[in-house]
Amino acid sequence: MACELGLFRRPSYNVSAVELRQLESFLAVVEEGQFARAARRLFLSPPAVTGHIRRLEREIGTPLFHRSPLMLTPAGKRLISHARAVVEAARAASNAVRDVGCGNGTALRVGVMAPGSAELTPALLRTFRQSHPQIRLTVQSLSFTEYVTPLLDRRIDVAFVRPAPDDERVAAEPLTVEPRAILAPVSCEIADAEEVRLEDVLDLKFVRLPEATPRAFVEYGYLMPARGGLRPRRGTDQARSAQDLVTSVAAGQGVGCTLSSFGRFYRWPGVRCVPIVDAPWQASVLATRRDDRRPEVRALRSLAAMLARDVGPSLVPARRP
Repeated sequence: MACELGLFRRPSYNVSAVELRQLESFLAVVEEGQFARAARRLFLSPPAVTGHIRRLEREIGTPLFHRSPLMLTPAGKRLISHARAVVEAARAASNAVRDVGCGNGTALRVGVMAPGSAELTPALLRTFRQSHPQIRLTVQSLSFTEYVTPLLDRRIDVAFVRPAPDDERVAAEPLTVEPRAILAPVSCEIADAEEVRLEDVLDLKFVRLPEATPRAFVEYGYLMPARGGLRPRRGTDQARSAQDLVTSVAAGQGVGCTLSSFGRFYRWPGVRCVPIVDAPWQASVLATRRDDRRPEVRALRSLAAMLARDVGPSLVPARRP
């Protein structure tokens, strides 16, 4: 999968390491045309702005400016719109929580079902932390069996999950939409294929999901719509989490169906992640309680929507089936 913006280039995925102040310095240099004028505008010293730009270039892995004379490189030109989107989203989120005052003691509990919304999840969380350091942000993993109940039981406040929970008490904001993929052990007949079709995988044995798994996730994980609502052949191992799934697949206990980004985050010996070219794409969503109107929750939702609109398309293939 090609990506036209170095900020999201593979395999390093350094987007979560990029800081707001680096992007603000980059935009100031672009708009002022000089490091010195950019420094005055930001009330910083020129060496500080230069340091921000150098660290940004190091994180992205490519130069953003030609220095003599000062000109943007092609990568720098491509970064402008994305940098503005991130900075504007952070400002919008800051405005959204202005009415909570200083925010001391305010906490926001975030649940993530791996791999979340691909690289957008760490980018969003880091941007929120930087724009609202007074809000204590905590993150915890969500399992396949419990990705809705912690939200409804008020053990968490927001959740990065898939598919969207089928519950009228939950509001779901789609963030990224990705192709499906099959996780297969290297011994499986499809493991060496560059891509497969649904007809190639529906008769395979799948790693078992626990009986307590919500029906929406069971249908997603077993590709049940493609098999007329029927469940597949299943192995004896039960997978409650992403780690369970990849471990069971590596042990040859069956295959598992996931998103294409799963293969980028979970590289495991003995496991191959093969795209399913004719399977419907699947959205990852940010889920919140529909009746939760707290400013910090609204701020995170607003920030997520802006980043998903302006940055999310860079994280998935441009061509859809």
